[in-house]
Amino acid sequence: MSVGFWDLKVFLIFFKFLYFHTIDPISMNRIDRLTAILTHLQSKRTVRAAELSERFSVSLRTIYRDVRALEESGVPIIGEAGQGYSLVEGYRLPPIMFTREEALAFLVADKLVEKLLDEQSSKFFKEALIKIKAVLKSSEKDLLVEVQDTIKVLKSGPSQAANKSSKAFQVALLAISEKRILATSYMTFDPERKSDRELEPIGLFHSYEQWYLLAFCRLRNDYRTFRLDRFSKMQVTENSYSTAKHPSLQTYLDKIASEQKLHQIILEVPDGSLKYLANSKYNNGFVSEEKMGGLTEMTFMNSSIEGFVRWVIALGDLVVIKQPQILKNRLDELLGEIKERQYTAGDRSESRGHCL
Repeated sequence: MSVGFWDLKVFLIFFKFLYFHTIDPISMNRIDRLTAILTHLQSKRTVRAAELSERFSVSLRTIYRDVRALEESGVPIIGEAGQGYSLVEGYRLPPIMFTREEALAFLVADKLVEKLLDEQSSKFFKEALIKIKAVLKSSEKDLLVEVQDTIKVLKSGPSQAANKSSKAFQVALLAISEKRILATSYMTFDPERKSDRELEPIGLFHSYEQWYLLAFCRLRNDYRTFRLDRFSKMQVTENSYSTAKHPSLQTYLDKIASEQKLHQIILEVPDGSLKYLANSKYNNGFVSEEKMGGLTEMTFMNSSIEGFVRWVIALGDLVVIKQPQILKNRLDELLGEIKERQYTAGDRSESRGHCL
């Protein structure tokens, strides 16, 4: 389908319909929604009515009426039962205009991408962002240039691990998009053991400052979660697999969350020390807090006693464990192990000094 004069003509007919067609008293809200629906249809090959209903917080009947309104205005929408809506191939609106706030949001996203995405994906994002910036007004372009040096996102973590994640991320993404099996070598965390595995990748997710791959492991004949920076080899094979037999990424993550055995943990923290837990508490299952004079009781739900107790040790004298007893016991054991190791290491150093 040719795009150009016909496309602009339909665009003008569409807005003529919006302003002069008889609609309900909240017409401006409907105008905004119709425009947003059309933009959403351009962003994906197929969009389900339920997805539009959830996105715009309206009923399915309202979505059906809105789609009919767009069709009557001349927008070429294809509706397939059980599949959803799509636009005729080649149809595009004239360039979208962005507000000042939206332009600034692109700048913030650009800064965040440098930290959260791998190097290659970050490069692709920046190239796409350049194309988006091309449609901005001159005043908005000047604004981005003026503001870009006032926003910084500091990177954390070793660059070597980030480089490993970067390479694995792109390979995994390619395998997922082409539904190809991955041939990998992976180093487990505890115990440290290297193994060769064939994986059927399902999805990638970012958590606790790391990227993870969810995949069906043919070696273990079960689903496993892998940290990307622990792969020493990852290659896309010529062998394909079917995604129909696998759950979606979100379904599996929800299943893991529901099956985890969570421990309720209560810490007592002096109010003056709360600032030291402000960020890290969310990575350890923080649920709520209650003020009690100059103290605050913080409640956590966490599945790993070992991981939590090591975080508590890092906090030193800032916190007191109220419950559970199993956490208190493990803290006593670990402090004893630390003390013994330090004394043993000190004795070895002293012995070497005498030998010299």
